[in-house]
Amino acid sequence: MAPTNKFQLRTLIALTTVPALLVGGLLWYASSLLPSCETIQHARLPSPDSAFDLIVFSRNCGATTGANTQAALIPGGDTLPDDVASFLSIGAAADLAPRWDGPATIALTLPNGVQIYRQDESVAGVAVVYR
Repeated sequence: MAPTNKFQLRTLIALTTVPALLVGGLLWYASSLLPSCETIQHARLPSPDSAFDLIVFSRNCGATTGANTQAALIPGGDTLPDDVASFLSIGAAADLAPRWDGPATIALTLPNGVQIYRQDESVAGVAVVYR
């Protein structure tokens, strides 16, 4: 009989499954070493029509994260997602004295001389007034 060069199914499974498990385990372990960010909510104000919630928060992503204050709009009653996009971001811990001036206008107070990273004039059809 002529020799055959066939892999046995068991050998093929071992040669593909074992490396996949090792790589997956290594990625899982490496992800546990990365710092995770903590979002700290400071204020939550529902809009007059309850369509949105104005959230003032800060993020802490470890020792290299400086003081910050951010503001975002989320649908009314929703929980604050970890990856929420802010329409205002400043480089200081500050009380923005947030308030709704009607269902389509937000007012925020910015401290003097603060580093501004993002400052949008409107978000989701709501005007933002900075004092």
